[in-house]
Order: sequence, then C-alpha cells, then structure tokens
Amino acid sequence: MSSAEPHIREKSASDSRPIIRQLDDSAINRIAAGEVVERPASAVKELVENAIDAGATRISVEIADGGKTLIRVTDDGCGMTPEDLPLALSRHATSKIDGTDLLNIHTFGFRGEALPSLGAVGRLTITSRAEGHEAAQIRVSGGKLEQVKPAALRAGTIVELRDLFFATPARLKFMRTERAEAQAISDTVKRLAMAEPSIGFTLRDVSGGGEGRITFRADPLSGDLFDALHGRLASVLGREFAENALKIDATREGIRLYGYAALPTYSRGAAVAQFLFVNTRPVKDKMLSGALRAAYFDFLSRDRHPAAALFIDCDPQLVDVNVHPAKSEVRFRDPGLARGLIVSSLRHALAEAGHRASTTVAGATLGAMKAEQPTASGGPRIYQMDRPSFGARAASYTAQQPESFAPAPAYQPQASAGFAELAGAYSGRVTEPPEAPMAPGQPLDAPEGTAPGAEALPLGAARGQVHENYIIAQTADGMVIVDQHAAHERLVYEKLKRQMAENGVAAQALLIPEIIELSDNDCACLLGVADELAKFGLGIEAFGGNAIAVRETPAILGEVNAEAMIKDILDELSDQGESQLVQARVEAILSRVACHGSIRSGRRMRGEEMNALLREMEATPHSGQCNHGRPTYVELKLADIERLFGRT
Repeated sequence: MSSAEPHIREKSASDSRPIIRQLDDSAINRIAAGEVVERPASAVKELVENAIDAGATRISVEIADGGKTLIRVTDDGCGMTPEDLPLALSRHATSKIDGTDLLNIHTFGFRGEALPSLGAVGRLTITSRAEGHEAAQIRVSGGKLEQVKPAALRAGTIVELRDLFFATPARLKFMRTERAEAQAISDTVKRLAMAEPSIGFTLRDVSGGGEGRITFRADPLSGDLFDALHGRLASVLGREFAENALKIDATREGIRLYGYAALPTYSRGAAVAQFLFVNTRPVKDKMLSGALRAAYFDFLSRDRHPAAALFIDCDPQLVDVNVHPAKSEVRFRDPGLARGLIVSSLRHALAEAGHRASTTVAGATLGAMKAEQPTASGGPRIYQMDRPSFGARAASYTAQQPESFAPAPAYQPQASAGFAELAGAYSGRVTEPPEAPMAPGQPLDAPEGTAPGAEALPLGAARGQVHENYIIAQTADGMVIVDQHAAHERLVYEKLKRQMAENGVAAQALLIPEIIELSDNDCACLLGVADELAKFGLGIEAFGGNAIAVRETPAILGEVNAEAMIKDILDELSDQGESQLVQARVEAILSRVACHGSIRSGRRMRGEEMNALLREMEATPHSGQCNHGRPTYVELKLADIERLFGRT
C-alpha cells in the first residue's frame, strides 16, 4: 500500500469490534474547552459574564501577552462560599437555572462548563468571599484540583487564569499574535460594556509588569435607559456615532426593540460597527444581520454598511439560547416577527430623520479645507484639524527663518489717476457708520424668491449658485452647500418609489412561460417566497415535480434572463435567508430614471428654484443622501468657518 493511500485499520479475529470506553473527566473537560474556549477572548467573555451574573457593579480585567499568559477578572459581586468553590469547578454545576427549564434563562451563563473547561487547559485560581463567610481560594491546573484554602479578600471574586492552553500545546499553534488576541479581548469587553451601561468596566494590559496601562474604561452610568445607553455607546463607539445615531424604541407582540442606529451618511466600509443583543446577550445572528441590512437597503450602496447597536428584549420562552456552546447564536420562535420589527422600526426612524445628514460630512469637508502639513520624515501629509491662530502661525514661521533672511518689501502698486480719491472715498465708507445699520446676518442682496425669515429654516435661504451645480444657502448659524443634481435626483426617486408603492410594479406576462428545473430544497424555498416576488412583478408557480414556471417578469426591467435571475435569488436565499434581488433591480431602474429626470449639473437656477429645492428637501425623507448613499448637502457652522480663518 502506497503512502498516499488512506490508512485502513486491520482487525484480527480477536479484535472483532471497537471497545466503548467512558472518557475520564480530564478528557471531557478538554473536549468541552475546545468548544467553549476558542481563544483568550472566549475565556474573558465567560469570566466577565459570570461577574455580571453575580451582580457586580464594577469589573476589572487584566491581561498579559494578549491573554496567553495571564487573564485576571476582579468583580465586586456576591461572591462564593468555601463550600461553593469545588462545586463551581465541577462540570454542569450552575446556580443560574432551576432544574431542567432551559427555556427560562435570565442570565448570561447557564451551562456550567466554563470554569471546569478553563481549569482543564490552564492554571486557574479562584479567590472569593460571600457576605457572612470567610474568604477562600481554590486552584486547578490542567484538570488537577487542589484543596480549598483560606484567603484574604474583602468582598467579591478574583479569577486568575495563567498559561492558557499549556495543557493542550497543539492549541497554542493556532493562536494569533499577541496584538490580535488583545484586540479580540478588547472587542469582547466593549460588547459586554454596551450590554450593561450600569456596570463599570476597566481593561488593563499588564504585559510590561507593574500596573500596566488602561486600554479601555467605561464608568457606570445611571438614570434613564436611553440616556445611559447613549452615554455608554459614546464611550465605546465614539462621540461621532452618538451624534449621528437615531433613537429606536418599538414593541410588537411582546418583543421590544430599542437602541441606536446611525444615519445612512454615517456608514462604514465593512460590517464592523453592527452590534446586536438579545436579552442583553451579545449575539451574531444571520437573520438579525440580514434584517439590519434590509432596513438600509435603499439608502446605501453595496460597498457600504450601516452602524447600529440594537437590543431585543422578549420573554425567554420566545427565544432559544441553547443552540451553541459559546451562546453566541439564538433561535426565535417566530423569526419573521423579529425581522419585521427591525426592518419597520429602522425604516420609520430613518424616514422621521427627514433630510438630516451626519455631522461627519461637515467634519470631512472641514478637514479637506484645512492646510496640510508635511511630516518630519517627509512622509505622507496629514490633515491638521485644529489650526493655530494666524498670529501664532506667523510667529512660528518667522522663528523658523535663518537670521540672514530678510523678507522682501511688500508690493506697492503704482499710483494712478484717481486712485488716491478712490482710496479716500473707500476709507470714508468703512470708517463712517451707515445711516441705517444692518441687522446681523441680513443679506446684502437676497435672490429673487427668498421668503422672509428663510434663514431660520433647517437648510436656510439660497444666496447663490457656484459652478452651475452647487447651491450656497445661509442658515441662522452657518451655511449649507447643496449638490443640486444629487439632491433633486433623490427627490425624484422618492416620488417614483411612492408611486410604485401605491400602484405596484407592473408585470409583463411571458408569451411562453419559462420552465426551470430545480432541486427539491430549491423549489420549496423559492415557492415559499413567491408572494414576496409577486409584489415586484415576478410571477412564479409550481409546474410539477421539481420544476417551476416563470410566467411574469417586472415590466420595468424589459427583457430578462429568467433562469439566471431565479438562480441568483436562490443564492441570496441560501446565503442570507432572504432575497432582495428583484427589488434591487427594480429600484435600480427607478434610480436611473430619477437620475435622467433630475436637474442636471451645469444648469443655472433662479432664486425661487433654488429655494423651492431646499424646501422640498426639508419635507422629503432620506433627502440627506443621494441614491448611492453619498451626502446631498454639507452644513458648516459659523464657528467652524471662523476657525478656518483663524478667527477663534
């Protein structure tokens, strides 16, 4: 037999069958650890969740070498008694469920696998003290349990895990770099911090010894749920997300959805800012992620992704969290209800936001307008977001010049006939007060069609048009620059969508229905969404066996390859659990029609036309971004403009 052939175990007459043996506890715990503890971040997750379940108000996490050599979690929770410690390290021992009721879980943990699994693959030490009891400590190393010993601890619990996977060296080969593991731990702690705004979290890296450095800190917050959550999201996801997020709060049939979702113009290049929680448990669920994507489907291009932190609260009986050892996946009893709640709630919130665009658009504009400074090494130049005052810049520039450098005299124009008289007249005008002082913010010449007080409106009053494409409007505290083509394109697109919603998508009957052979599963899957496809003009029906007949296609698409479209729809259904292909193609046509039917770049607009466009934008939902997800206008505050010129 060649070395390339698979090895086949030969059995002798005496070895007629394999022998079934009971695995010992050490092997069982190591197998469980392979499912529960994938990497240091998994260990941190389990330990922090235990601290939360213990009622802690402050949780401190210390790591060294990306969690490979040390993970220490300290909390001020209820603690454990000396009698509890050995039991906590035995498999499937937990205080978090009553009997066998796995559908009534109100805690993060419930399996009773984490601590014995960690003790099987690392060196685990637990020091704890419950109220009214003495502090105690227990150690377990590679599955070998030691005796409980007295310890010194005022309250709470300290869990210290050293040399993770020392008992399973093969797992160490699959560990990533220390930096990558530390980042994964940070992401885990931040997710749990978002889930519990009332708890304080501290993450410290002590790799260099001593007290180390704090890499993340979130102080406990109190008060209204949304105020606390908003503050926590600002500290975890950043101030920009908090400023550009919409409040979400909706309830349907016993399921509540709340949290914050960002404006479409505050989007990301990847799905890295999407955080979903079910009964405060961080989850990664394909159905929930698909619902989030569907809610933003019409507002973002395919290469952009929404940002959101959404929480679903429901009776534990309505959701099964016991489907994965890491408890990161859930199953809803009625997934359609949860999905519909997410899509409708987000779309309603986005519609209520009207023409609003994210503040990051203005920030990016200001950054592009700031002077660039070369680096000392001559490398890439970086935008300076906070420029010093003009005087400071001038003093700095003068100080950098060599002593022999003498600035050239300023250019003086030659006096011409009448120049002195003109200069004198100008000086008289600027030094003598006008007969009727102008009110602050009053325009010199308002374009025709400007209504009185229009500056107080959100998009202000039009003051002019530059390069026959950009409208300049003045607001009460700044200015707005509008891309006239992109803005009008969105307005026309929204009108077309409303007409389509009211009248439906016209279907074009095929002269000869197209018959497509599919597998059993594909056929059943496609017929299950036939009603949804019919809303967009794609009519299908069963044709016997595993075949379907395509009898109608959306008229707006013209001639289509029905078989290719059906297969693309099936691919989306298999990958995402839903398909928006037909809707996307129909709306792409509407978008193209809107583009050709909107105000073109290069067209001069009268004052009343510009102001009418601004008023229609204010009254139209989603007008803050064009059909491709780009902003339709930029708003600059007066204070920002003054900083550009060093006036503040």
